[in-house]
Amino acid sequence: MPSVAVRNSEEFVAALRGLSHRYWGTHPFHRRLHAGELDERELRIWAANRWYYQSVIPQKDAAIISNCPVPRIRRQWLDRLIYHDGRQLPDGSVVEGGLERWLRLCEAVGLDREEVLDERHLAPGVRFAVDAYVTFARTRPWLEAVASGLTEMFSGHLMKQRVADMLANYEWIRAEDLAYFTNRIDAVSGEGQGTLDLVVEFAVTREQQNAAIAALSFKCDVLWSILDAIERAAAKA
Repeated sequence: MPSVAVRNSEEFVAALRGLSHRYWGTHPFHRRLHAGELDERELRIWAANRWYYQSVIPQKDAAIISNCPVPRIRRQWLDRLIYHDGRQLPDGSVVEGGLERWLRLCEAVGLDREEVLDERHLAPGVRFAVDAYVTFARTRPWLEAVASGLTEMFSGHLMKQRVADMLANYEWIRAEDLAYFTNRIDAVSGEGQGTLDLVVEFAVTREQQNAAIAALSFKCDVLWSILDAIERAAAKA
């Protein structure tokens, strides 16, 4: 039986970008968030549950490093851990990372750090979806785990719009409270292109290309499931 031809790079990238409609930017809960239709309680539920996703991203990236046999990629990926976890200076002080900036957003919407960190507001569906994503990164080939992160391609414009919409619609939120998003906008643009280039470079067979597309599709399902669970939790609270 003849093998199926490998897609050229343009076809492969088009297939990956073609999943943009599956990204969580179009989820009804996100639409309500951007439209200013969430009350303070709903915003707190969103922030506390989204924290769990943010908190495990370094674990996901560490799993990629652990599984990857290519030194230059391990070195490159280490920057992502530092971005989220922060960096300790020789004098012992710590340069804050993305996790600290998300905790500041949680405080801005009325949450105490303790209630975020002890996960008392965490919806079971969010835990299940996020844990499934980390398990995927730990157990699948490193290239598939990298490809799952190509949702970065779809997120830059959404973050810009979120900052503008939240400042316009939630008067108690200040620009400095949204530092997670404003710091991430430029970073995610570069990371998205870098990740795409990496996947195109290493997905050299049709099987690898299909696996990369499936991994990105899986990640979109994870993100959508997170918002489904948050929406249900907000309706019950």
